[in-house]
Amino acid sequence: MESMQLSGSTLLVIVDDADVRCPLATALESEGYQVLQCAQSERALQLFAECRPELVICDLHPTAMPGVDLLRQLSETDAQIPLLVLTDSEHMPDAVEALRAGASDYLLKPLHDMVVLSHAVRRCLDRYALHRENQRIRERLEQVNGELQNHLKALRDDQAAGHQVQLNMLPPSPWQTGTLCFRQRVIPSLYLSGDFVDYFRVSESQVAFYLADVSGHGVASAFVTVLLKFMTTRLLYEQRRDGSSGPLEFKPSEVLGHVNRSLINCRLGKHVTILGGVIDEAESTLTYSIAGHLPLPLLLSGGKAEYLQGRGQPVGLFEQATYEDRQISLPEDFSLVFCSDGVLECLPGSTLKEREARLPQLVEQAAGDLDSLLALLGLAEEAALPDDLSVLCVSRNLQ
Repeated sequence: MESMQLSGSTLLVIVDDADVRCPLATALESEGYQVLQCAQSERALQLFAECRPELVICDLHPTAMPGVDLLRQLSETDAQIPLLVLTDSEHMPDAVEALRAGASDYLLKPLHDMVVLSHAVRRCLDRYALHRENQRIRERLEQVNGELQNHLKALRDDQAAGHQVQLNMLPPSPWQTGTLCFRQRVIPSLYLSGDFVDYFRVSESQVAFYLADVSGHGVASAFVTVLLKFMTTRLLYEQRRDGSSGPLEFKPSEVLGHVNRSLINCRLGKHVTILGGVIDEAESTLTYSIAGHLPLPLLLSGGKAEYLQGRGQPVGLFEQATYEDRQISLPEDFSLVFCSDGVLECLPGSTLKEREARLPQLVEQAAGDLDSLLALLGLAEEAALPDDLSVLCVSRNLQ
């Protein structure tokens, strides 16, 4: 006899003895379960495959097929559906074997108290529901993880492309022009850097340069470095529109003022500290301007490194900010060293003053050479850094 209710969880009862099966099915139906009844193992396997019940209640000793063999076939069809077996008290070894074959729990016959059956069914169904929920969560996590991996790959691809763009924007290093040799190194803390270095010839006797440190890290800061490159290139173009070929009035202070106004108008919420300057080889002078940048520039001459003086507010913060030009005469042999504040993080000392005092000593030890200075800072090899780091060295007649 087979019957089925239309509401509640679906249970499959496989018991060959109708005197046991029918009362059991009636009790379960009264609790709202829809019950499939079956007396033969072959029909049981068919119903199991077609209906996929949430629980199977199986007698260990049906006449058509040994109960343990049936359990193994049911478990092979779907190992997740719980199997509750019924066995006589004198057949306890069979119950142990059934548990090994995939049964979830067992009850001893005869069932005098249907409350015991009800509790066992609910316990099995609760475990099954919990398992299905965990499985759904696991599948969702796998899906989300897959999506996350795809997003991360796309992000890494974008960052790698952005990193390559930044590398392409940086000037060559070393770069020999006239009597001057420029060397630079920019080390990002992430894929993209908020530090940037550039240098370019302004006229036959003038070479301009700057080192910038954009607030923050990552994509937004890297975007500002692109703007800086664009602004300085445009300013140089506008200076040259009249076709003149002689020295230009390319004042660092005016460049900083222009950058300050442009960043404020862009409303990017970013500010930049900059060291900018122009070296006139014919006059052997350095004209420079500082916008809130630390550490200050260092001039190495005669084996002694000293800080140049200057001050000014960062660009991109204050509309009324003004910047001043300072000019010094350059010795025959010298090295100018410009660093972002990320360099200070690599120096020993518990205070900023102690670290700033240490930097000139390292420049002297390195004799103004970029690679030697990086080695003394422990940056000869790529390493994870807490902040973007950049160094620019400009030298004349120094090996």
